[in-house]
Amino acid sequence: MRFETSTIKDIAKALGLSTSTVSRALRDRYEISEETKKLVLAYAEKVNYRANPIARSLKERRSYSIGIIVSEIANNFFSQVINGIESIAYDRDYHVIISQSHESYKQEKLNVEHLASRSIDGLLIALSSETQDIDYLRSLYAKGLPIVFFDRVPKDFETHKVIANNFKGSFDATEHLILSGKRTIAHLTNSENLSITKERLEGYKAALVKYHIEFKPELVKYCQHGGMHSAELEQAVKELLPLNPDGIFISSDRLTTGCIMALKKTNPEVAHKIAIAGFTNSNLVELFNPSLTSVKQPAFEMGQVATELLISMIEAKRPITEFETKVLDTELVKMAKR
Repeated sequence: MRFETSTIKDIAKALGLSTSTVSRALRDRYEISEETKKLVLAYAEKVNYRANPIARSLKERRSYSIGIIVSEIANNFFSQVINGIESIAYDRDYHVIISQSHESYKQEKLNVEHLASRSIDGLLIALSSETQDIDYLRSLYAKGLPIVFFDRVPKDFETHKVIANNFKGSFDATEHLILSGKRTIAHLTNSENLSITKERLEGYKAALVKYHIEFKPELVKYCQHGGMHSAELEQAVKELLPLNPDGIFISSDRLTTGCIMALKKTNPEVAHKIAIAGFTNSNLVELFNPSLTSVKQPAFEMGQVATELLISMIEAKRPITEFETKVLDTELVKMAKR
């Protein structure tokens, strides 16, 4: 059964007007009288007329769609970023198409190339933990696809980027642990490839230096898949516990929640003796057991800012040659001392 929709031709025939007059009236053009506009709009409403997006995209050579690549939608941080993206995109008459990389370079590349083949107008992307080669993105960008990176960004790519102040967020969290009396502070983090890993590690180190605490590489554990594989996370925790940390600073949302579970599973008694501070945008932090101090990122705002920048690239009349990296402040939400 085929769903039939009314067209501009149908409205024109019913009202005895030309298709061009109906089209202009629907677009509220100045050359059409108010009386004619009211007549056309009333009839369009009566027959439930909806503009044909395919016809519009063919005429304007734009799809009015934006591609989004994140590691996983279920991640608190990324779901909030997507909400921010949608709040701007839909208001500007763009649709969004969301794909997940699941921290896989292969999946990320397949998703991006598929979106590009579907003629998206622009791409918003946070790189996967496996991604090192971004030549495929450079190629698409060189061919005219607007791209804005957020959160996980490449170093040498001339376009807009939106990130959190990862250094300060990490410094603040580590300093909080130190001021709570912790001296052997471990660091659980993502893949070494990621920009957030490098920036947050530097913030952690800077806090140690400020309080004259020796940095010990063995207290830093990398999870190449960002906590998506529970076995990887549990192994990292098992390797840390013999080092007797009294605090752990954790660098990402999934790692933070996953670490608490891994600690309780590996050694429940020790779990409640270790102070935890980590990046997480969960709205249920106060229910976590053991409790933690959280570093919250302005995820919704990040999505909004990235989308505004992307749409400015899409709708620019001339090539953009100047780009900026927007750095948004994080918030440290302190829990009671242990």
